[in-house]
Amino acid sequence: MEKYDLIVIGGGAAGFAAAIKADSTGARTLLVNGGIPVGGTCVNVGCVPTKFLLEVAKDYFRAKNYPFQSLQLKAKIDFGKLMQEKDELVNYLRESNYLQVLKNLPQVTYKEGMARFISAKEIEVQGEKFTAPYFILATGSSSRVIPVEGLKEAGFLTHRTILELKKLPQSLLIIGGGPIGLEFAQIFSRLGSKVTLVEAMERILSPVEPIISHALTEYLREEGINILSGVKLKRVERKNNKKLVTIEKEKSSQEIEVEEILLAAGVRGNSAHLGIENIGVEVGKGGFVRVNEFLQTSIPHIYAAGDVIGPPLLETVAAKEGNIAVRNALSGEGEKIDYRNIPSAVFTSPQVAWVGIKEAEYTAKYGTCLCRKVDMKKVPRAMLGKETKGFIFMVIGHKDEKIKGVHILSELSSEIIHEATLAIRQGLTIGEITDMVHVFPTFSEAVKIAAQVFKHAPEKMSCCIE
Repeated sequence: MEKYDLIVIGGGAAGFAAAIKADSTGARTLLVNGGIPVGGTCVNVGCVPTKFLLEVAKDYFRAKNYPFQSLQLKAKIDFGKLMQEKDELVNYLRESNYLQVLKNLPQVTYKEGMARFISAKEIEVQGEKFTAPYFILATGSSSRVIPVEGLKEAGFLTHRTILELKKLPQSLLIIGGGPIGLEFAQIFSRLGSKVTLVEAMERILSPVEPIISHALTEYLREEGINILSGVKLKRVERKNNKKLVTIEKEKSSQEIEVEEILLAAGVRGNSAHLGIENIGVEVGKGGFVRVNEFLQTSIPHIYAAGDVIGPPLLETVAAKEGNIAVRNALSGEGEKIDYRNIPSAVFTSPQVAWVGIKEAEYTAKYGTCLCRKVDMKKVPRAMLGKETKGFIFMVIGHKDEKIKGVHILSELSSEIIHEATLAIRQGLTIGEITDMVHVFPTFSEAVKIAAQVFKHAPEKMSCCIE
C-alpha cells in the first residue's frame, strides 16, 4: 500500500487548489480524479464552454439587432462549427491550465479513476490501495433529477450533455430558472431555438433582488423566450419523435411540445460513490458532505471543499476552500471563510451581479433602509455603446452610510461588482466612493453614480459632478 502525506479526491478547482497548496508545503500528495476530465466542471462543462457560447450568441444577436443606424452588419451561424470551436477552447485550457500545471508540481502524483474508501485512512482506485493521514474530498456536483412522471423515459439533457449537441434543436424546454437554466435559455434562443423556460418558484433567480428578477424576466421575454413561473411539471411523454410536456398552474394545465428538454433544476453533491457512509462521514440533504467552519467533516482528518459541500457553487469559492482545507489539515491554521460578502454573477445579457445584503434583509433587521436605484441610462459609457438595459441598486447603512449591498443588472455587471465588493469588505462609505476619482467614461462609474444619488437629485447631476 502506497503512503502519502495527503490524498485529494477530485480534480476540479477545489482539488487543484488543494494540490497546488500542498505541493508548496512539500507534502507528498496524491490527486485522484474520476468522472469529469481533469479540470472539473468549470473548464469542461461549466464556466468556460457556457461563457464562450454566450459570447458568440451575444455577438450574433447584436449583429442581427445592431443599435447603430450608421452601421449595418450581416451574420450567420454554423452550430456544428460553433460546438467544435467550443471543444477546441476547452481542450486547450484543460491542457494549459491543468495538465501542464501537474507537470510543475513535483510533490503531486496524479491518478485517474474513481476513489472509494475502504477504511478511514485508506482508499482504493482501480484495484490499487493508498493511505494518508489526511484527505480532502473535492468531487464536485452533478445535475439533480427531479421526480416528474415520464421524464426519464422521454429523455432529457443536462448542463453537461447539452454541450455535446451537434445540431441546434428547433425547440427546447428548460426546467429551472436559476443561473444554468437562464444562461442556456438565452444561448439557444439567440442561436435560433424556440425556448420555453419553466420555474416552480414565482420568479426566476429567486436569490436576487425582486426588482432585478422582474426586469430580467421582461428583457428575456422581449427576446422571445417564453418564461412560465410558479408552475408545476405534471408529466412528460413521447409523441411523434418529440416530447409533450404537461404543466400546471393553480387549476389550469397546458401542453408544450418540444424537441429537447434541458433539466437545470439544481445539483447534488457527488458523494454517493466514495463509500464514506461506511466510515462515518456525515452527508446531508442533496448528497452534500457536511463540514464545520474549518471544512472538516465528521471524521476530523477528512476535509471537504468545493461543490460537494454545497452552496455557494462558485469556482473561485471552491478554489479558496481547497486552499484553506490544506492549510487547516497540514498546518492546523484554523482558517475560516467569510461567505457573507462574496460576489456572484449570472452571465445573461444583461448580466446580473450582486454582493452583500438585500433591501428586505436590511429592513427586517433594522426596520428601515436607505436604498437608491440608478438606471444604466444615467451612465455615460452605457449610453455611448447603446447598452442601457438595467440599473444599479445600492443599500447603505442608515446611520453610518457604509455600503452594505450592491445589486446590478447591466451588460458588464460581472466586471462592475468587484469595486462594490471591495467597498463592502473595507467598510467604505458612499462619501469615500464619491471622493475616489474614476476613469470616464466607464461602466464602473455606475458604482460612483449610485453613491452620489444619496446626496444629489439625479436631475441635478452632470457628468462632471464630484
